[in-house]
Amino acid sequence: MESVVDLGATPPCESFLAADQLDRPEPAYPLHLRVCTDCWLAQIPALITPEETFTQYAYFSSYSSSWVEHARTFVTGAVERLGLGPDAFVVEVASNDGYLLRHMVDRGIRCLGVEPSVNVGAAAREAGVPTLTEFLSPDTGAAVRAEHGPADLVVANNVYAHIPDVIGFTKGLRALVADDGWVSIEVQHLLTLIEENQYDTIYHEHFQYYTVASAIRALASGGLALVDVELLPTHGGSVRLWARPAEVAGEPGRRVAEVLDREKAAGLRELSGYTDFSARVAKVRRDLLRFLIEAAERGETVVGYGAPGKGNTLLNHCGIRPDLLPYTVDRNPYKHGRYTPGTRIPILPPERIAADRPDYVLVLPWNLRAELVEQLSFVHEWGGRLVFPVPELSIVEAASREVTA
Repeated sequence: MESVVDLGATPPCESFLAADQLDRPEPAYPLHLRVCTDCWLAQIPALITPEETFTQYAYFSSYSSSWVEHARTFVTGAVERLGLGPDAFVVEVASNDGYLLRHMVDRGIRCLGVEPSVNVGAAAREAGVPTLTEFLSPDTGAAVRAEHGPADLVVANNVYAHIPDVIGFTKGLRALVADDGWVSIEVQHLLTLIEENQYDTIYHEHFQYYTVASAIRALASGGLALVDVELLPTHGGSVRLWARPAEVAGEPGRRVAEVLDREKAAGLRELSGYTDFSARVAKVRRDLLRFLIEAAERGETVVGYGAPGKGNTLLNHCGIRPDLLPYTVDRNPYKHGRYTPGTRIPILPPERIAADRPDYVLVLPWNLRAELVEQLSFVHEWGGRLVFPVPELSIVEAASREVTA
């Protein structure tokens, strides 16, 4: 294992604090990304368990309009690609609040969500999406298959990196899927993470950071084989992996070879592809702190927008506290009245921005940039500006003008 970047020690990124927790000790864990020089899987140690993070979860997918639309587009494409009809059965693992499967329900396709978080699973059931509250394991997969039958399609979006037991989870996927079925996995692409400086997506919920090459090996550990891949803009750059049981998979398509070639050309199967990442991460930190300090010295106000997990990596790594960012806002009412882990920044309703009319709004979910530039366009009415910290500091002074630091 070789070091890629050491971000110090931070609390788990979704452990938002209630007011009565502010005077209690708060655990922090090392956040050090390393890469295995055998299989080239980038990873952090499993210092926290999924049970600690996901039994009660603060993230509800449906609060992102663009993400719900992404899910709808995927469902439309998957139904057409696989010919899914009323007799089909679809399972989504880590189905959250039903943001994706609701589109299957609308089409009359039998489906089931497997979601470990009690609170978001309850929200899914209230929305009419059948949901089982469980973590996926080989035994869970076998039990679902025995009760409901094999799945024609198993979807696992933004969960494959969240599992310390990759082999067991992959075997669970294989237990769910029909012998001639399909598995679709979306996961952040390490290639884009490295190229675009997206270091704030490194946090304790994410145990692995995949290339297509390392994903092929992970899938094979559970009896699945990659047959196709799509490059996606979501989360700053993701891959959609289409896999099938190894017995029926056949040869992978042309796009798999093309992405493998890109990863090799970027040096991600040797240490040379990782050597300057730490220095580029340090520059993001310096640039953001310089901006916040200079704004404070000019008497200008900066507030935050969003309280995503990635934002907490950024805030903790940069050492940003309420003296530089007095509050952030979020559309998710679950987070209102709580505080960001480690940095103790208050989280308020979004309406607070229009009431306070700050000079700058620091956008923490930068991966939703197009959606949020439009959603926050009202900030320009009083001369306010939007600030995006990643991949490099940039300031949107008006809807059509942008300044890069």
